[in-house]
Amino acid sequence: MGIDPELLREVMQNAVPFNRFLGMQFEVAERGYCRIRVPFREDFIGDPTRPALHGGLAATLADVAGGLAVWTYADDPRSRVSTIDMRIDYLRPGRLIDLYAEARVVRVGSRVGVADMFVFHADAPTEYVATGKGVYNIVLPREKTVDNL
Repeated sequence: MGIDPELLREVMQNAVPFNRFLGMQFEVAERGYCRIRVPFREDFIGDPTRPALHGGLAATLADVAGGLAVWTYADDPRSRVSTIDMRIDYLRPGRLIDLYAEARVVRVGSRVGVADMFVFHADAPTEYVATGKGVYNIVLPREKTVDNL
């Protein structure tokens, strides 16, 4: 793998304030794959009558997982990954327990990566809450020159 998994963990859990706010936890990463989770909080309920988790939580978790999976291909830890496009299909309500996301890279080029994402609960890993497809921009570090200081 290009990027050290501990660096991925540090960036995902601590360096990104939004991820830290949500309490995202890094589970595992290897080249072209990652799994993360977010521990349940009552703040995440989007439909109190059902009750069910907010769909935005599933989308966010999928997006972060897709970006991390693509980032595992980077050879330089200064590389960055940002979302170009993402599609989410909601398949069933998220229950009031921890939510997980896995992502697998479909293709990665020199500047763009594509990942499939799957959001689920640990007790039903093949009964997806949502699935998604993400397209990510891979931003390589530039050498400092007078023009880009």
